[in-house]
Amino acid sequence: MKAVISRVTSASVVIQKKIVGKINDGLLIFLGIEHNDEIMDVNKLVKKIITLRIFNDEKGMNKSIMDVSGKALVISQFTLCANTKKGCRPSFNEAKPPLQAVTLYGDFCNLLNKNIPVETGEFGAQMQINSINDGPVTIILNTKE
Repeated sequence: MKAVISRVTSASVVIQKKIVGKINDGLLIFLGIEHNDEIMDVNKLVKKIITLRIFNDEKGMNKSIMDVSGKALVISQFTLCANTKKGCRPSFNEAKPPLQAVTLYGDFCNLLNKNIPVETGEFGAQMQINSINDGPVTIILNTKE
């Protein structure tokens, strides 16, 4: 399971010209679910995200999202699973099939929401994402590393 997380002062997701999720001060999380991901990957990734000290105090980045009462906007993004080793067209064979991935996406959002407030996009939808990155601080997480 892969995630790209960005510290943001605001982020929103738009579907068919309507804002369906919006946060201030928190994390924009793009989530890629691979074919071999399971619930243990969900647990591992949520634990890492809620404890990662990437928010500032007076001495630097020493606070977690929970410490600052931040929120998360979670966006499903199968393109994070792209394999670009051959040629110029990405292969998405590593992505979990949508009917299986949507379950783990829901599990991830529900578990994260037990710790911090969560907004979401719509799994599989065409979305436009707006964000104002803070820092910028952007980190790639992979449960297989």
